[in-house]
Amino acid sequence: METQTATRTYTIDPSHSQISFKVRHLGFSKVRGRFTGFEGTVRMTPGDFSTLETDASVELETINTGDEKRDAHLRSDDFFSIEQHPTMTFKGHAVSDVSDEGFKLEGELTIRGTTKPVVLDVTYLGEATDPWGGTRVAFEAKGKINRKDFGLNWNQALETGGFLVGDEVEIELEVQAVQQ
Repeated sequence: METQTATRTYTIDPSHSQISFKVRHLGFSKVRGRFTGFEGTVRMTPGDFSTLETDASVELETINTGDEKRDAHLRSDDFFSIEQHPTMTFKGHAVSDVSDEGFKLEGELTIRGTTKPVVLDVTYLGEATDPWGGTRVAFEAKGKINRKDFGLNWNQALETGGFLVGDEVEIELEVQAVQQ
């Protein structure tokens, strides 16, 4: 008789996780930023990445690019419009290209009330028992989105040609989650 391992739920530990992004500025350099307020869960059967599902919510007011004036502009109606849309969400629901090192996670990203499919390249970093007896798993993930797909259209033309802000946004996640 085959024994089935039950699906486990892990809660993302924000003090040991990070959500960051990069976007082109002036067409050649990159501005980096991160969000400091977020929560989420990861559900999976241990050892079987194909069962992985995730839900996460990010508080957009916690954006930090190291420049308060730019952060205020990003919170405004020109970009995230946090008064009307205080959070962005991600629901990961399908896994493909599974290997020992990782997989592709397909999901739905919602920003400013617009939901679009997103694929993240995920690397599994491992599982460990913490000093308090909890079981933790860790992942890194990378992906790209076009900000205009989500209504983040503000830009400024440059005298030299091109635009102030690039359309492609690179997303990087470092996630550590503890089993519930």
